[in-house]
Amino acid sequence: MEERRRVGYCVHREVLDEGKVDQLAEKSDVRVPFSEKIRESLRCSGPKLKSCMLSSVPVLSWLPRYSLRDNAIGDLISGISVGIMHLPQGMAYALLAAVPPVFGLYSSFYPILIYFIFGSSKHISVGTYAVMSVMIGGVTERLAPDTNFMMYDNATNQSMVDVLARDTERVKVAAAVTFLSGLFQMLLGLVQFGFVVTYLSEPLVRGYTTGAAIHVIVSQLKYTFGISPKRHSGPFALIFTVIEVCYLVPETNIGTLVVSLVSIIGLVMVKELNTYLGKKLPVPIPVELLGIIIATVVSWQVNLEGEYGVEVVGEIPSGLQPPVMPTASLFGQVIGDAFALSVVGYGIAISLGRIFALKYGYKVDSNQELIALGLSNTIGGVFQCFAISCSMSRTMVQESTGGKTQVASALSAMVILVIMLWIGALFEELPKAVLAAIIYVNLQGMMKQFMDIPTLWKSNKVDMLVWVATLILTVLFNPDIGLAASIAFSMLTVIFRTQLPKYSLLGQVPETDIYRPVENYNQVNEIPGVVIFRSSATLYFANAEMYQDALAEKSGIDITKLISQKKKAEAKRLRKEKKEEWVRRRSDSSENEVEKGVATVEEGSKPDSTLPRAIILELSPVNFLDTVGVKTLRNVSRLHALISILLNLLTSGVIENLESGGFFSEKVSKACLFSSIHDAVLHCQTDRGGGCVETGSAINFTRSSSQTNKLSLLTLCAGWPQTSM
Repeated sequence: MEERRRVGYCVHREVLDEGKVDQLAEKSDVRVPFSEKIRESLRCSGPKLKSCMLSSVPVLSWLPRYSLRDNAIGDLISGISVGIMHLPQGMAYALLAAVPPVFGLYSSFYPILIYFIFGSSKHISVGTYAVMSVMIGGVTERLAPDTNFMMYDNATNQSMVDVLARDTERVKVAAAVTFLSGLFQMLLGLVQFGFVVTYLSEPLVRGYTTGAAIHVIVSQLKYTFGISPKRHSGPFALIFTVIEVCYLVPETNIGTLVVSLVSIIGLVMVKELNTYLGKKLPVPIPVELLGIIIATVVSWQVNLEGEYGVEVVGEIPSGLQPPVMPTASLFGQVIGDAFALSVVGYGIAISLGRIFALKYGYKVDSNQELIALGLSNTIGGVFQCFAISCSMSRTMVQESTGGKTQVASALSAMVILVIMLWIGALFEELPKAVLAAIIYVNLQGMMKQFMDIPTLWKSNKVDMLVWVATLILTVLFNPDIGLAASIAFSMLTVIFRTQLPKYSLLGQVPETDIYRPVENYNQVNEIPGVVIFRSSATLYFANAEMYQDALAEKSGIDITKLISQKKKAEAKRLRKEKKEEWVRRRSDSSENEVEKGVATVEEGSKPDSTLPRAIILELSPVNFLDTVGVKTLRNVSRLHALISILLNLLTSGVIENLESGGFFSEKVSKACLFSSIHDAVLHCQTDRGGGCVETGSAINFTRSSSQTNKLSLLTLCAGWPQTSM
């Protein structure tokens, strides 16, 4: 086995502060005015217009270069496979959205074609998605509950729900919230707000989807048991629903329960067979399609609805719906839900898109994805679709069956078109319990995410806390409010971590220019008379006071007390000077007495001999400074007359913060800023009469009065023996 060959390096240069580095590197102060940036962004040219057009409509860039020989067969097989999946999933997720099943087919057709034109991902399969559907179902059932559509049946002398009127109103609500969520996504994309997804960390997304999956499961229990629980809304609605379902279990329709159990067992068995034979099968067994075909045939032959009271899908109209503008009067009631849908849908789609883009070596434009999803939902809302996103199961099938471009998605939409035009009516006898079983089985992946908890406990307990808190908040407060609360909680963990950083004193690794925390290493030595202080977080208003307290505790220096002492010494000196002036005028004191008095004044202003000669603030973790952070450093630097305060490892942005915050003055210049800890240490030792003498590969510091006012040289020579086979 070949061992890594080690190399050495040697550096010999002057110790450089920030001002000298600026001179040496010839720092440029050229700044483009904001107005010029605006003019440049608005300037139009032929190449720029072409680039803008191709980036806004990606299909124009890749479709003309589409290779039939390399991609056609894989995309064809993939498109048919995914189209077959769209049929049962579209109908099942329509139940989650509380709209008739045929609208799930519409949602698996129109949005896919729009994404084919405007999407930048080659592999994801957009369409109906369980989490989005259950969120829409919460809106539709809240604004169009069964109680609003009760009518009296003279034949039975009982009140019953006007299903046709209820479903019509729910479709309007679903279309309105979908249209508005699409507008939000387009607006966010146009203002380049794609980075918003960075606030949705992976633990948050996985915890959220797991919590939403629990909502999905609970919402389908009524179809599994054949019962009719009342709808609950608001916080703790899921808890109330579970309690009522438990109360209604004795009223279970046995026929419906048997259909559910047989369907779940059959689907799970065939899916496990797919997993076992995954490498041997050219395409997965279309278990969901086979399931709904068999269930439909059995239901039709046995008359499950008439004989056993099993609820079936009902009428599925053939053909396409004409476009209808959403009801604008509903927008005000669904604006919050629409924004939550826009963020969740985008977050899931971009997460999957980036996974496959990284795998296959291309780039997904986050802002273009927002626009593509926004157009899909906006136009889909006009055609009475409900909000869509990306499905992991369909995307995995699309990729594993050979799909290489969005042509596969377009072909899957054609499969759905054929079903809607000629085949859809054949599934009118399909039991809804089978669709609920399909939903349960498809949620296996989300429920397995509970295994994240022990993994995160070992790797990062804060991330585990975010995961668990997101799950609990989503379950208790519903997906919309739960998302907002989860993001807020996640941001709070970041704030708390910056408020509670780790503070360390650094020492030198012998014979190197490397500095490490003294409490973590046995062979690290502190530099005599020099305190090197580091915080693991940036410095801003939330932790500025703690930073100053930690510096005082670690260094043994009470900064506030020292500043007070300095002020008192200065005041005492001024009083002495006034007294001396008065003595000169009123008496003929001897020159020796005056000199003695001056000596007394100077002695009174000397600092405590036990204090360090210098403090070096290691600020490499600091990526910005607010006004409070600058003020804190300014307060520390006010000790420059007593202790040398040096700052090192600052980024250009932090230096700009210091400049704009008024940190620098006649007494405090860039000469106190250094690019490395070692530069700062050598500067301190030189100012105290220390020099740098090279001895082999080490750096030795010696005192020399002749070098007191000279700039020391930094000489680093490090080498290791080279190894061979």
